[in-house]
Amino acid sequence: MPTECQIRPVAPEFALEVRGLEKLYGRAGSPRRKHALKGVDLEVPRGSIFALLGPNGAGKSTLINILAGMVNKTAGTAKIWGIDIDEDPRQARAAIGIVPQELNIDAFFSPRELLDLQAGMYGVPKSERRTDEILELVDLADKADAYTRSLSGGMRRRLLVAKAMVHNPPILVLDEPTAGVDIELRRKLWENVRELNRRGVTILLTTHYLEEAEELCDRIAIINHGEVIACDTKENLMRRLDAKTVTVTVAEALPENTASLPHALASFSVEITGPQTLVFAFRKSDGPIARILGAIASAGYHIQDISTDESDLEDIFLELTSDKQEAGRIHAA
Repeated sequence: MPTECQIRPVAPEFALEVRGLEKLYGRAGSPRRKHALKGVDLEVPRGSIFALLGPNGAGKSTLINILAGMVNKTAGTAKIWGIDIDEDPRQARAAIGIVPQELNIDAFFSPRELLDLQAGMYGVPKSERRTDEILELVDLADKADAYTRSLSGGMRRRLLVAKAMVHNPPILVLDEPTAGVDIELRRKLWENVRELNRRGVTILLTTHYLEEAEELCDRIAIINHGEVIACDTKENLMRRLDAKTVTVTVAEALPENTASLPHALASFSVEITGPQTLVFAFRKSDGPIARILGAIASAGYHIQDISTDESDLEDIFLELTSDKQEAGRIHAA
């Protein structure tokens, strides 16, 4: 297998480029035939941290396995670092490192031995191996010669990242890297991912922890039923749901129902949720929150406390995946 020096030297605009990707499982004409991917188009910009989100069975693993060379596509094209996976599959696979969900590590090897073995499988000469550097990068230098069976779950996750980096791929795919990892170790993995990205590695991340994608990623794609239903920058996706609420606690007692509120508040969508608590629902694009605060003052109430809540990535994910037909196909212009 080619080493890093054999990978195409000119960096492409897109680290990964998928066009019209289709995958059907099962025999033609069989009632059990499954259409796992349906004309997927995807572009992952070079140098980005890109999230691929979707419910179970959406097609994420099928897409990753096609890129890894473990599953044959039915139709379409896929390029890894500008290299077509059909025209030059060996070089395409050399440009990508896959970190799987499963902790598939031999318990009787040390991290150093595992990385040297992996590097040998990729044809990396001993003089070019970066075993100690990679172990330092993922904070496993002090465990380099310990048996992997003695490592914690978080350490094993980091070791999987290290294994995927031995041939210095420009693209790293992390498939649910923090599944089953506690909060502290998850944040440590996030730090590792950011450091790899600062060093120029393009990251493709799949995760069910939506706060993880929101925290780490520049761009986000959402796939459902084998189709990409959203693909945009994180900021643009967050703007798609314009909903926001503001909760206001006033000094005065409120009436029992909204119909009895002063006329100044009649034009707002408001609920009374407590003896002195009003909750306003509005769209950020409708104007500043100052309009609501001004109306409360005009109604004769004195504000004691105020808090706001706006849509996050989880709200967007649920809206797009709960009813795909209604949500429709959304792509960035």
